[in-house]
Amino acid sequence: MKNIKNIILGVAAAAALGSCVELDRYPLDQGSSETWFSNPKEYELAINDMYRNDWWVLAKEAWSDDYIYRKVAGPDIVDGTLNSETDTDGSVKLDQFWTNQYKAIVRANVILASLQHGAEAGVRPELLESYEAQARFARGCHYATLVFHFGDVVYVENATTIEESYRLKRTPKAEIIEKVYSDLDFAAKHLEKSYAGKQIATKGAALAMKARFALWFGDYDICAAAAKECMELDVYRLHPDYGEYFHARNDKESIFVLPTSSALQVNTLGDSRSYVQRMAGGFASKCPSWAIFASYECVDGKTIDESPLFDGENPFANRDPRCAASIIQFGTENFGYEFNPRPSATQVMNYTTGKMQKNTDNFPIGNANSSYSGLVWKKRVEASWSTPGMTDNDNIIIRLADVMLMYAEAKIELNQIDQSVLDAINKVRARAYKVDYTETTSYPAITVTDQTALRKIIRRERRVELAFEGLRYYDLIRWRIAKKALNMPNCGIPSDKKLAKQIEDEGHWFWAVAPTFDEDGIPNFQALIDARYCEVHSKGNFSDRMYLWPIPSKEILINPNLAPNNPGY
Repeated sequence: MKNIKNIILGVAAAAALGSCVELDRYPLDQGSSETWFSNPKEYELAINDMYRNDWWVLAKEAWSDDYIYRKVAGPDIVDGTLNSETDTDGSVKLDQFWTNQYKAIVRANVILASLQHGAEAGVRPELLESYEAQARFARGCHYATLVFHFGDVVYVENATTIEESYRLKRTPKAEIIEKVYSDLDFAAKHLEKSYAGKQIATKGAALAMKARFALWFGDYDICAAAAKECMELDVYRLHPDYGEYFHARNDKESIFVLPTSSALQVNTLGDSRSYVQRMAGGFASKCPSWAIFASYECVDGKTIDESPLFDGENPFANRDPRCAASIIQFGTENFGYEFNPRPSATQVMNYTTGKMQKNTDNFPIGNANSSYSGLVWKKRVEASWSTPGMTDNDNIIIRLADVMLMYAEAKIELNQIDQSVLDAINKVRARAYKVDYTETTSYPAITVTDQTALRKIIRRERRVELAFEGLRYYDLIRWRIAKKALNMPNCGIPSDKKLAKQIEDEGHWFWAVAPTFDEDGIPNFQALIDARYCEVHSKGNFSDRMYLWPIPSKEILINPNLAPNNPGY
């Protein structure tokens, strides 16, 4: 065999790298495809390579209605390249997303193709079985991601020559989904409940991801069963403090996470300074939207338009604790500085020096990079992000609270509503209030059993519990409400300083009027817009065709059998 100078990307790579034809990834003095996979160490290195953060990144917050970035019109899908006005199948970012999934699949298929060689080299059968489970876990996850975004795609699991790969056709989505379930079932059967000192897939991870994908694809019975089995492993526990969980490592709530490292420049957020308030050295330019801020209910369990507890001038008061745990509360200390975006707050406290100093967070529209919504993320954000612009937080792929809510949603959709459904929701809710779920008078416990009512509840619960975790976009797409949610105006503080000051002086800051909510839980700020109490900074441009992404044009040029592209492209 001989080395190749260039690795073919995309579908061709997935096919070709599944064979032994011109595969060598390593210099000849470090081994080749003929000699590699001869011992456990080599397998472990290959498996570690499958867990690159770049390949496991969830949807960007910019693709959802939980996010606002300056005056950029959303939805900012694939970094703004996928919208109704642009021919998008040639997007570099889209091509990169496609390619990264197949790169991971390539690695998995290479490992699977090597198992016979490993057996002949004397690797123990039980180890080979574990390696197969890891590879099939990764392959299943990445194929599920592909079909969710692109529909029918090329499916390759056996050795294929490069020439053959150029003639492959797309496999129906339904067939691939069945293969995904098969891969994850094998993984769940053969993976351990935990691996000491390793952040790789476990039995729980396989079950949790199967539940996620089944929910994506509307297979609610499969979702409920997998989620239930995951919860019954008795391995995972909700962290007692919602806000603290996101700063912990190797926590009991985490089911599948990947490490990051600022020192090694392994990151999942790009320039993380964009999430840090300006006073602490950040840019505060990638911020919570008014839509997500409005979605946190009051402590009486009512939405802010219905609750008598809501105060538009003090909008954090009497709100679900996850609100202040996720978004910096006005007038509080954060990373050594008071956060106060009021137009009149020209100075704020520096708690390190004990002195007042110029406020760079106030009136954000006056600062080129600051929050246009007047809101800044607190959830997950670390003070250290402002210095290297990188993050050391675990990249959380899936956690227990998500699994519990998936179980509840699946049972609701099946109309199999029993106490286990209410318990799953209430346990997540009660954790936010730092009480046991049986203390039903200490938090707004869910008691209703009507399917329609519970559907609204579970959707709102997912939004506030999982905010800033890359899951909102998937929910909007699978609920088929993305067109509505992502075309709502992005509102924020008026650019006109005089007007902003007038709004505050008249007692109409932050919100003079609470937004209303439609049947899908989407807030409407039209009353504030009409009264000029806010400014529309951008508006989405999501069309029906965007529920499925286009196959990258580069792939179709290489292999015309991938045509025709998805509808609308």
